[in-house]
Parts: sequence; structure tokens; C-alpha cells
Amino acid sequence: MSEHKNSNSWTLALVALGVVFGDIGTSPLYALRECLTHAGYTPGRDGVEMVYGPISLMFWSLTIMVAVKYLTFLSHATAKGEGGMFALLSLLRSRKDALKPRGAAFTVLVVLFGAALLYGDGMITPAISVLSAVEGVKQLSEGLSQQVVIYVSVTILLGLFMVQKHGTAKIGVAFGPIMVLWFFALAGFGLYRFLEHPEVVQALSPHWGILYLIHHGYHGIVIMGMVLLAVTGCEALYADIGHFGPKPLKRAWFNLVYPALTLNYLGQGALVLSDPTAIEHPFFKLVPQSLLAPMIVLATAATIIASQAMITGVYSLTQQAVQLGYLPRLKIIHTNPDVRGQIYMPQVNFILMAACIALVIGFETSSNLASAYGLSVSLEMLLTSILFYFVSRRVWGWAHWKSLLPVIVFATIEFGYVAGSLSKFSEGAWFPLAVAAGIWIVMKTWTDGRAVLFQAMQRGRLPVQHLVDEIKKDRIIRVPGTAVFMSASADGLPLALLHHLKHNKALHKQVVLLTVKFEEVPYVDDESRNEISEYHDEFYRVVLRYGFAESPDVFSDLCSVLAEKTKVKRAAVTFYQSREILLTNGPGKMAGWRKRLYVMLSRLSRPATGYFDLPPRQVIELGIQLEV
Repeated sequence: MSEHKNSNSWTLALVALGVVFGDIGTSPLYALRECLTHAGYTPGRDGVEMVYGPISLMFWSLTIMVAVKYLTFLSHATAKGEGGMFALLSLLRSRKDALKPRGAAFTVLVVLFGAALLYGDGMITPAISVLSAVEGVKQLSEGLSQQVVIYVSVTILLGLFMVQKHGTAKIGVAFGPIMVLWFFALAGFGLYRFLEHPEVVQALSPHWGILYLIHHGYHGIVIMGMVLLAVTGCEALYADIGHFGPKPLKRAWFNLVYPALTLNYLGQGALVLSDPTAIEHPFFKLVPQSLLAPMIVLATAATIIASQAMITGVYSLTQQAVQLGYLPRLKIIHTNPDVRGQIYMPQVNFILMAACIALVIGFETSSNLASAYGLSVSLEMLLTSILFYFVSRRVWGWAHWKSLLPVIVFATIEFGYVAGSLSKFSEGAWFPLAVAAGIWIVMKTWTDGRAVLFQAMQRGRLPVQHLVDEIKKDRIIRVPGTAVFMSASADGLPLALLHHLKHNKALHKQVVLLTVKFEEVPYVDDESRNEISEYHDEFYRVVLRYGFAESPDVFSDLCSVLAEKTKVKRAAVTFYQSREILLTNGPGKMAGWRKRLYVMLSRLSRPATGYFDLPPRQVIELGIQLEV
């Protein structure tokens, strides 16, 4: 599991401030401003309820969604300590009777769409966070154009994505202390303004939020889409629970993050009520002019940290999807030789970078981007609540009312978020939905295509006993060395072996049929890691099993397994992998455009030998044509 597991709980709480709470922690930069702007708040004309209402909704969203839903209920819905969409799917599949066949297929589609939504979030979060922080520079120089802000934001984002290939271990050490300083600054400046108008504390009463929604009708729905900005990052919190455990996250939230956010929103509300000009950018107006420059620097650092956490979260999600067979095998570089979990994915990094920069240039301001933000987050939160109901009901065995009651509370709020986000559909909310739909189509096509390919490969597969009989009759020439034939299935002879034998007319002295399986659990116990069968002298089948959250070390694990049966020299091992050349005129039941998409994705996919970091000079690929 994670290298953090043995750390002190308070140390983990410190690290979690940047990794988990960075997104939520930078929301004060724009959340209340967008709420008031979209509500059409006019100082001097509108009463205090127009300010108290949004603050009340934001405070109770933080309370119910973060403190209650994620840190109380969902912190227990983990698969071997891991959270996230795939963990919920793993929990549901841990009980054979939890899902019926049709229900299981539908649940997979829901989970894939929920996972795909995170990609839209991962593209918008760095863009809006960095852009909103850099916009603070305009408070120092009123004549500064928005174009300069865009150039600076793009430069920062370029630098952020360019350093990913070097790993973030050294940078990560500084995340915690910087975020501690950030949250203390949020609390301090918020308290400073709050003490000038302490009556704003009334905004924490839930009745202000309820009255606001009742009295303002459609505007209330619109505001719910903006209130959501205060709780973005909840899904990242749940996904990262396996790295830290619930206790450190609760300590960080209740001791620092929650009070700091509350004080800052109250301070912004007090300032807006007393200074009509503050509505333009209430966050930076909180700060005295003499401290504005260092605060802008600190805000930029905090947004970079929040963006980094989202980027690494997308890497982890992509790795899990690849290992569960929902995405092609993409290139994964381990940036820390001592910690297998720290990874860099160049293809994913490039796509995120291009999308973030395009969003900054296309939307120009953080206010415009705020309209695009939210739909993916709100839908993902809603899907998580629905899946939690099935976990609590069918896996934990809760009574119907006990499972339904919290989900109704969560879903009611989340439907408000979704409705508010949909009201901004034409203003940009379509973007994360389009991204999610595109990635969902890719995932579904890849899954279905692999099933069709597996059927095509099975048609030409021979039983192992057929070759064993030939070996026993000395009909096959044997040569020194060890040959490992990669096989997707633990049955029959792999096509790579048959083609090798057909063309070379010989077989190595030692033969291993190797299958690497990724189970639908985050981690596999050591005792279940491997399985070895001996068909004949020096002829083995090895199955290595890994969890979807693990980074496999196939070569070392294979050598350890074989060492129990025979002597193996690592340098004398040759890996054979079939490289399928796919034709779309086969009998597979897929639409023509989906077959073509699958063929394109298969060309992007790395061979298993490359994905598992096997020594390239000891790998031989054999081309095989197959019709799908």
C-alpha cells in the first residue's frame, strides 16, 4: 500500500493538506464572488439576506458533504482501505449476490462514467485555480490587462506540467507547510474582517440558505451551481483516503481546513456588506494593501499545489483503469525507484496540459471558467451517493431506511448542484460533460474490443497437453535458455509460442507460460500473489496477480516464483509477446466506427512487455494478424 501508512497521524494530516484539501482550500479565491455575481447582488439596493443566503449554503455544503458524507459515511466504504469509484465497484463485486448480471453490467457503465467525469474536473481545476490566483495581480496594478494575466497563467501551467517528468517527491515535501501557511492566512484575514462586523455570524444559520432558495426560485438553482465551487475536491478526498487513512484526514479537516474556510467566507461576507467595491474580488480585498503582494504569491503557490494534487490523481485513476482493462496500456514512468506508487504518464500529461492551456486562452477569466466548472463534479458526487446506497444495502446489509435516509439528504443537495450546473450548460458547462462522454466511449469501446479480440484469439488456441505430448515423444528440438511466453489467458497455448515454434522449429530448454492478472481489488495479499503449475520437466505455467492500485514488478516476481522450482539466470531469460495486427472485417459484434476506434487505440497501447518494464534487449515480439 502507500508509503505513508506507517507515518504518524499528525504527519499524515500535514501532508494531506496539500494532496487532499488543496482544491477545497483554494475555493475562497472565487466561490463567494461567483455566488454573489450570478445572484445579481447590488450593494446598497439588496439586503443582508442576499449575502447571508449564499454563505449559509456554502457553510452547510461544507458541513454535510465533506464532514458528514465523505469523512463520516464514505470513509468506511473502502476496499482494503482504498477509496474512489473503482473501490466502490470492488466492494459491490466482493459479494457474489450483491449484483445481478444485468445490474453488474449497468454498475460497470456507471462507474466508468463516474471515473470519466474526473478527467473533465482534472482539466478545469488547474486552469481556474491558477487563473484566479494570478488575477490578484490586477489588484496591485489596475491598468494591467487580462491578456497579461492569461500569459502569466499559461506560463505557470506550462512549467507545472513540464516538471512532472522529474517527479514530485522533493516538491511534495514543501506542500504541507505551504498549505498550513495558506490556511492560517485564510483564517487570519477572514477573522480580521469578521471582527469588524461580527453580526455576519448569523449567516451560519441554515434558515438563511433555505429562505434564499425559497424566495429566489430560478436564481436559487443557479446559485446552487456556484455553491458547488466551495466543495470541489470531495471526490479527490475520497480517492486519496487509501494514502492517508480517515483519521489524519479528519484531523486536518476539523482542526484547520474547516475553521479556516468558515472564517474566510464570513470575512468576505462582512467586507462585501461594508464595502460595495469589494464584490469585484472579495478575496483579495480582504488583504491589507501592504500584504497583498505576498498574499498573491502564496495564493499562486497554493493553486499550483491544488493543481498538482489533481494531476497526480488523474495519473492514479488512469493507471487503475488501464490495469482493470478499461483503457489501453499507456506509458507509465516510475519517478521514484524506492516508491512504486509515484508515477508519471507522458501521454496523459500532454493531454491535460493542452486542455488546461486551451481553457485559459478560450475562457480568458476565472469567472467564465466558473461557468464550465461544476457539472462533472456534481454528477460524480451524485453517482457516488447512488453507489453508496447499494454498498450499504447489499454488502453491509443495512436496513432499507438506514441506507436510504442519508442518501436522500446527500442526493437532494447534489440534485441542486446538478440543476444549477445545467443552467450554465451553454456558457461552458457542456465542456466537462463532453470530455467525460468522449472518455466513456473510449473506455467502453476498449472493453468491448478486448472481449472480441479474446474470442478471436481463442479460436486458434490449442490445449497445452498437445505440446506436452510432442515434447515427450522428442519431436521438438530443445535449445539452452529460458523462454517466457506472455499470455492473456491462463488456458491453452499462447499464439506467440505457436508462431515461434512454427518458424524456428525449436523450443527452449525451459518454457514458462506467463499470465499477469489484475484483480478487482486494490491490493493482493502476498500469499495470493502467484500460482505455478508444472506440465512437464522445465515446462511451467505461472500466474501473477496484482491489485488495480498496485505497480507490478513482474520480472522480479517471476524470478522469485521460478527459483522455488528451478535455477534461473535473469540474463538468459527471453520474453516472447505477440503483437496483434487487427483487421476490422471479422465477425465481432461491434459497429464499424467502434472497430476502427478500437484498432486505433490498440496501436497506441504498449505491449505487455513494455508496460511491465521488462528488459527491452530480452524481448521478442511476433506479429500476428487477427480479424475482429
